[in-house]
This record gives sequence, structure tokens and C-alpha cells, in this order.
Amino acid sequence: MVVGQTQKMSTPATYASIPISGADVISRSFQNLSTAVSSRRPWPELFAANAFRRPDSLTVAGERIRKNASYFLINYTILILGCAMISVVGTPISLMVWALVLGMWLIFYFFREDPLFVFGRQVSDRLVLLCLGLGSVLAVWFTGVLENLVVGVAIGLFVCCVHAVSRNPLEGDEDGLRESVLTH
Repeated sequence: MVVGQTQKMSTPATYASIPISGADVISRSFQNLSTAVSSRRPWPELFAANAFRRPDSLTVAGERIRKNASYFLINYTILILGCAMISVVGTPISLMVWALVLGMWLIFYFFREDPLFVFGRQVSDRLVLLCLGLGSVLAVWFTGVLENLVVGVAIGLFVCCVHAVSRNPLEGDEDGLRESVLTH
């Protein structure tokens, strides 16, 4: 190389930099969703009768909430979303709209691995978040189910908190949590 000559640096194309079709994004998002749901804890473990005890103090209760929330995160999320969906069962159109909004959040934000391209241009994550948030607000506005959703989510959170406080984390729970963190 001659002094004063600059070498062009080329970056290799990675898988994430290759534009993929919308169908592939949706397919991979569903695959990621099924992977996330499959990492949930078994429901019988959630309700094991020998694991329930009253906490001795507020600090113990707080520690239980922290441990159980991280250990049963997927189960608690399913429970809260189930309560939210049950709260809008009285209005089937609202239920369908909210199922669509939830699906859009899962596909386009939470379980998307690759950049999103629209008309050949990459869409930033902030714009995706803004559009999904605006779509959610519009869905609440036009369906008129804000009160029902708030009550449903509050009931789900209450049930999860009561469970997390009253369930004494077992030693095997922490080992399972450590293994799941290391494998994901």
C-alpha cells in the first residue's frame, strides 16, 4: 500500500441487514412468540399446594414478589392478558379489535428480530412504537372499553400479586430460573 492511499472499509452484509418480506417477519414473529410461550412454567407448578405460606414480614413479601414475578413472568403475563380479554368479552367487536392490536404489538414490536422495511425503506423502532401506541389509543377511543380494560388488568395484577406474595419460592425455582436465564 502506498503512503497517503486510503483503504476502503467494507462491512460484510449480515442477516439483519438483508431486507425480508412482511410474510417472513410475521412468520418469524409467530415463531418467536411460540418460543416465548413455551418457556412458561407448568401450570401445576404455579398452583402447587405445598408452596403456599403466609410471609413473615413485608420485606419477605417484597422478595417473594420479585422472585416469583421473574420466575413466573410468562404465566403472569398470560393471566393478566386473559383477564383483560375477559373484561371485553361483553363487546365482541372490541374483543376482536383488541386481539388484532395485541397481535400487531407482538408481531411488529416484541417478537420482531429484523428491521422493518416499508416500500424499500427501513422504519425505525421509534416510529413503529409510535404507530402501535397511536393505534392502541385509537382502538380504546373508538371501542369505548377503557374502563373494562383497566378493571380487567387491575384484577389480573391483583391475582398475580396475591399469588406472588403467598407462594414461597422453592429452592428448585431459583435453579430453574438461573437455567432459563442462561439458556435464553
